[in-house]
Amino acid sequence: MSKQENQSIDRRNLLRTAAGGMLILKPETVFGTQANSTVEVGLVGCGGRGNWIAPFFPEFTGARWVAVADVVRARLEPTREKLQVSPSRAYHGPDAYKELANSKLDAVVIETPTYFHPMQAAAAVDAGKHVFCAKPIAVDVPTSKEFLASGKKAQSKGLSFWVDFQSRARPVFQEAVERIRRGDIGKIAMAQVLYYAGRPWKNRDTAGMDPEQKRMALWFGDRVISGDIIVEQNIHVIDMANWYLGAHPLKANGTGGRTDWTGTPYDYGDAWDHFTVNFWYPNNVHASFSSNQLTRLFSDLCVRCFGAFGCADTHYGGLVRIASEREGKTWQGTEKDDTFKGGCITNVKNFIDSIRAGKPINNAAEAVESNLTGILGRMAAYQERTVTWDEMLASTERWELKLKLNW
Repeated sequence: MSKQENQSIDRRNLLRTAAGGMLILKPETVFGTQANSTVEVGLVGCGGRGNWIAPFFPEFTGARWVAVADVVRARLEPTREKLQVSPSRAYHGPDAYKELANSKLDAVVIETPTYFHPMQAAAAVDAGKHVFCAKPIAVDVPTSKEFLASGKKAQSKGLSFWVDFQSRARPVFQEAVERIRRGDIGKIAMAQVLYYAGRPWKNRDTAGMDPEQKRMALWFGDRVISGDIIVEQNIHVIDMANWYLGAHPLKANGTGGRTDWTGTPYDYGDAWDHFTVNFWYPNNVHASFSSNQLTRLFSDLCVRCFGAFGCADTHYGGLVRIASEREGKTWQGTEKDDTFKGGCITNVKNFIDSIRAGKPINNAAEAVESNLTGILGRMAAYQERTVTWDEMLASTERWELKLKLNW
């Protein structure tokens, strides 16, 4: 049996167990609380995403915020007040996430830049806490593997461990995948995967910041902190492609680059702003991927699958449909879908419900697989050559970030 087959079997086994809701804790004794009682959660990361998602927990699940943590004090205090957390439970500094994880609570919600996710998830699981994590999950191969190890450890401890992929939570995308897999467009021969967007933000006011603090403030454009756009941002459609095709690519080649933004409000960081990658999937399926952060005048997050009898045309937040030559198989799913917010709310609800029921959920394997697919494409583009999955998986390169993380 090949190494790739072994990896695929391991992934399927992990997913099967996770989907089955392995019951370690009795439903009525989840961390010493009664089922259906208030679940206490702590937030690591008090930036824009953390503040956006935080209200969903009490509003849609009745969970209660009891702790917050961040390396930037100016963000910590407003979030603490907003979530009505006691001053004694606001943790600041480079070890704040560890202090929060080891405090009295049920679950840790991680909404920090990508680089920090593996270490913060590991600390939470080691402390016996459930984990809800923003995607993507890591910036390089070694820490992606560490994140997967944390997911497996969480499973062995009976803890929920969930990464927030919105498309997979939406009924219209679930139905599209079901129709694709039952053959409504025939055997898939090729896919088109797009993520077109503008620069995520203008150069923020960083006057008075030291170079390290400025780097954190503009982390989205920093390769080491974000993983570059193909991992940090494009993970949305890369994950959808893997989901639709039911596998990860076997190899990839590509190219890309960074536009000269000198003299514009978008001159920050070192991340690329466009990628073009060819992925080869099993069963001789080919996928063309491209992304850019060049202009807001044309934006689209899209995955199209083509078969001998039709096309599945799906857009994150937009049109989802299937056109088929087979009788009765054409399907108009929706003209518009609330993917971003609606999918996030569903994930939050399912996560808290799993804790109350004592039936852990775990999607670490598929989250890591999609993350590694982004890294495969990045490696192929950076090196402008064909890189195999096994070659990527053998990489020992660690992206190091040496900042004081205390402002």
